[in-house]
Amino acid sequence: MNKCYVPKNNFDTVQLAHGSGGKLTLELLNDLIFPLLNNQSINSRHDGATVPRFKNNPVITTDSYVIDPLFFPNSNIGELAINGTANDLAVCGAKPRYFSLGLIIEEGLKISLLTTIIESIGKTLTRVDGQIITGDTKVVERGQADGIFINTTGIGELQTAHPINSQNLTPGDEIIVDGPVGDHGIAVLSRRENLGFDSQIISDTRSLWPEVETLLNSSIKVHCLRDLTRGGLATNLLELIQTKKTVGACMDSWKIPVKEEVKAACEILGIDPLYVACEGRMVIIVPAGQGDQTVEVLNARQDSPGACKIGRITDDDPGNLTIKEPLGTTRFLRLKSGEQLPRIC
Repeated sequence: MNKCYVPKNNFDTVQLAHGSGGKLTLELLNDLIFPLLNNQSINSRHDGATVPRFKNNPVITTDSYVIDPLFFPNSNIGELAINGTANDLAVCGAKPRYFSLGLIIEEGLKISLLTTIIESIGKTLTRVDGQIITGDTKVVERGQADGIFINTTGIGELQTAHPINSQNLTPGDEIIVDGPVGDHGIAVLSRRENLGFDSQIISDTRSLWPEVETLLNSSIKVHCLRDLTRGGLATNLLELIQTKKTVGACMDSWKIPVKEEVKAACEILGIDPLYVACEGRMVIIVPAGQGDQTVEVLNARQDSPGACKIGRITDDDPGNLTIKEPLGTTRFLRLKSGEQLPRIC
């Protein structure tokens, strides 16, 4: 049975580890982190882990999470860290398998909060069918880490014979988004600033691998996938076409799914929802004529949030993203010079 960490001297917060060997840090590892992340690799408590050979090529990614606040509607930094890294693997066409976990914990973080975060990490690993196989924990002085920062590195197994990236983009390709955009960023901002949107808007954080696996097992030839994290839908599409350099993209504004409550919040705040980060949404780009099939395949899943075809890749204005309005006007979407909403992942 998992045993909750109970610090010495009845402390209810993480303390700096003083003295030879870092006794308090060892207690934190032995009584909380190791039991909650229980598996053979982590229990060996060695300086590294051996990764079994895969049948297919391995894919690796790494990310760091400094979200403020640590807890937000529907989720917390622990779940976010695993889903975020797993999704970076998924959009490469790789099944998430193994993770490293780096924790930078601020002295004074409540043990109850840390326990909830680690428990969320464990539960999310179960959902994505992955394991933490190595990691590191550091405790820093008060005021140095805003509670906790998390770094995760993920290793996945490639499940496709053809590369899935921006170099496949071809004029005529159809652009699909797998659900409403903007939920995560507005949910986090609402909690951070006490704006009162919490009851209506929750984070969309979730694993994208089940959807990706479904697409890869279908007859659809997926040209490109991108999870819509930093900078949201507009920024990620711009990065894709500007990486390819020889294509542009056009979206139809009325086809882009945004929940009414998210639209209302964005209007109040003066924020464009197309630039608001998501943590459980992706853009899918497929060859001309396969868009409707892609939407049908995704929406046949019981867990689908509602896929929509929203635009197309063009040979007009290479490197530029345009959006058409219902009355026929067209405007350019540009990269922002800075983040609209900092520290939401």
